[in-house]
Amino acid sequence: MTINCKGNLIDLSTPKVMGILNITPDSFFDGGKYKNEKDILSQTEKMLLEGATFIDVGAYSSRPGAKHISEEKELKRIVPVIDLLIKNFPKIIISVDTFRSKIAKETANSGAAIINDISGGEMDEKMFETVAKLQVPYIVMHMLGTPQDMQKKPVYKDVTKEIISFFAEQIYKLHQLKLNDIIIDVGFGFGKTRQHNFELLKNLELFKSLDAPILAGISRKSMLYKTLDISAQEALNATTSANTIALLNGANILRVHDVKEAVEAVKIVNQVSF
Repeated sequence: MTINCKGNLIDLSTPKVMGILNITPDSFFDGGKYKNEKDILSQTEKMLLEGATFIDVGAYSSRPGAKHISEEKELKRIVPVIDLLIKNFPKIIISVDTFRSKIAKETANSGAAIINDISGGEMDEKMFETVAKLQVPYIVMHMLGTPQDMQKKPVYKDVTKEIISFFAEQIYKLHQLKLNDIIIDVGFGFGKTRQHNFELLKNLELFKSLDAPILAGISRKSMLYKTLDISAQEALNATTSANTIALLNGANILRVHDVKEAVEAVKIVNQVSF
């Protein structure tokens, strides 16, 4: 199971780690931490040295109830960061966290290798056509609604079946456009109750039927810290526990704030994988 990132074939049969670099002022865990070049470069270098295969850069906060920002503002925030990272780390594989086709196009032209779309193509009708033309690996995430309203009252008859069905449809559309490198992300916390999230974690293996690599983004999310009645800052141990479950249930990529601990979880799980 491989994906082609700008000519680099990345083998996902051994799980890989994607480090999160939020350049937003209001992300739920690390908002405002990386707002100058020195901080951005220092954090990126740390994640790469700790073993991150991918760095996921986001300039639009998608936490529940987050403030909506314009396309221009997102573009102004993100393109200089892509340029900065590529200049300083020429071999870096950058994933861009955006649901806008224009941002996808501009950042891919600047050297980003993967597009990570929280809306799975639902918030910009040109996204599928754009990523197919760019021929970049595309992460299809499931979200109910938008970041502004997704947690108001998420309802499903059967959360696992409905999300598998959503992915089957989106993958079919992308294949029709001749895009083959598709990664799926069930979207923990994006229009799901805590119960839905844990049900999806338990059933993650069922998503392997879609024959696409699975990305798990559980790092420090409220499904963990609210269950334990702690803060996001205190949720590293819970994150490692949840990541381990995700790996045992078939996750190919862990998207995390804490790379070292995720890489260690992958190494330990690999010792018992058959």
